Amino acid sequence: MQDDVDALISRVNAGDAGARDALFATAYPALRELASARLRDAGAHAGGLHTTQLVHESYLRLARSARLQPQSQREFFAYAARVMREFIVDTLRRPRAGEALTLDTRVELDLPSDADEVLRVHEALDALQAAEPRLAQVVEMRYFGGYTEAEIGETLGLTERTVRRDWEKARILLLALLR
Repeated sequence: MQDDVDALISRVNAGDAGARDALFATAYPALRELASARLRDAGAHAGGLHTTQLVHESYLRLARSARLQPQSQREFFAYAARVMREFIVDTLRRPRAGEALTLDTRVELDLPSDADEVLRVHEALDALQAAEPRLAQVVEMRYFGGYTEAEIGETLGLTERTVRRDWEKARILLLALLR
């Protein structure tokens, strides 16, 4: 699949309009897994969000982009994870009347799982992005994209040890920002 996705990303970036649909058709099963991972601990519907809805909404947001930014499969899925995160946060910012939205953000950060906390994490990550862009990228890829340290290192051109140090530093900074 990697060669197919990489080739399709190149075609999309070269302006081949049909390649975008082919890319999403090829990547769809993996995008569903990624979306499911984002919603897994949130309960049956995460305040109304379903895996399929998250994938489709993410597709629409990515499709509106004039040019895909990523150049490889790993970058594409990290980009998709960021788009999914943004959609979840946008959804949490405008809860439906009478409905409680919850999303579990306790993964490795040991945080409460209410919508306010998700928004606080998002704002803290934005602050981290402004101060330390690489650290924020490591957090997005690991926390939101589900990448391993080796995969992050390969994508960003870093050693696993550097990724581990970045992750530890990012966790400390995020926790400080959240206090």
